[in-house]
Amino acid sequence: MLTIYIMSIMIIFITSFMITLNNIISKKMKKNREKNSPFECGFDPFKSSRLPFSLHFFLISLIFLIFDIEIALMLPMINLISSTNKFWYNYTFFMFMLILILGILIEWKSGAIKWLK
Repeated sequence: MLTIYIMSIMIIFITSFMITLNNIISKKMKKNREKNSPFECGFDPFKSSRLPFSLHFFLISLIFLIFDIEIALMLPMINLISSTNKFWYNYTFFMFMLILILGILIEWKSGAIKWLK
């Protein structure tokens, strides 16, 4: 029981020592305004917040998010390869890829993927 108390005190001492050491070593200069200011997607936080937002930037980030989630959904399909029923694996993969390709074609036709306008 005594060793638990000693270990607890040692852990608290070591963590407080490391936090203090980190605060001493990593002091930022107070004169450097650019490093201390928050960075919000290239917007200056000290100006008016009513500036127009780039819709193109929003669409590109939304498309990236959608395709990132689709890749994450495709990874578990690897486990379906070893299943005994190959029909459901082929059907599921075909339908998923069909939805993915139709989605990218719709985005391409609407002009959301064009990088330069």
